[in-house]
Amino acid sequence: MQLRLVVEYEGTAYRGWQRQPEGPTVQAVLERALATALRERVTVRGAGRTDAGVHACGQVATAAITRVPRDLGRLCRSLNALTPADVAIREVTLVDDAFDPRRHATSRVYEYRIWNAPAPSPFWRRFAWHVAAPLDVPAMAAAARAVEGTHDLAAFQGADAVPVRSTVRRVLASTVVRDGALVVYRIEATAFLKHMVRNIVGTLVEVGRGLRPADGMLALLAGRDRTRAGATAPPHGLVLVAVRYDGEAPPRGQRDPRSRSRRQAASRSPMARSSPRSVGS
Repeated sequence: MQLRLVVEYEGTAYRGWQRQPEGPTVQAVLERALATALRERVTVRGAGRTDAGVHACGQVATAAITRVPRDLGRLCRSLNALTPADVAIREVTLVDDAFDPRRHATSRVYEYRIWNAPAPSPFWRRFAWHVAAPLDVPAMAAAARAVEGTHDLAAFQGADAVPVRSTVRRVLASTVVRDGALVVYRIEATAFLKHMVRNIVGTLVEVGRGLRPADGMLALLAGRDRTRAGATAPPHGLVLVAVRYDGEAPPRGQRDPRSRSRRQAASRSPMARSSPRSVGS
């Protein structure tokens, strides 16, 4: 039997999701909390290995256990008492041993936020990339739509990525919207390449600044040349919003993040949500 966790975290202080010999990681934090609460050592597996500085409000993780807790609600409360303020467990359920949070995911949803205003925002500095130059959002949106569908996305793979069997990915949605000073890029795909979202965002920002044409995205995809795409956007604007599985509704509490961004943009603060443990997504 396994515990399934829905996890939310602010990635600022972490060297990413995956456990490393040096520096704090989200996986290590969860394993320590679970070991204390369950009184047994566990290994946590996540649906996605977010990079250093990247946030999540819908990460899914599992941990194999030898004894089933009597009260999962109490366990969830205990885990939240044992984790630091920048990590929260939103939900704990039981799944069978066959469930794999990474391999069984049908898609993942990411959002990237840009604070597009002359002056930076102290409230959004950990959750949005500040771009002072005006951005042409309709042009960015047109370029983003070209990414939808099944494409070879080698042009947006990280230059330091470990070679993979195929760089072809299926993108279910790719949109850009403006809400006040916030520009939000949202992408859902069946799988991602290393730094793929951040490299797309860097390219879209160049489109928005008029440095490259909006209709050049298909040629960029066809060229498969990373050096022709834009610079990699910084990690702190990126949020793993949700992980989808066949036959399953979004986990409780995962409302449409686009509606969240509208409410937050109106307040100009990621701290507007009631929970002080939220990542501002």
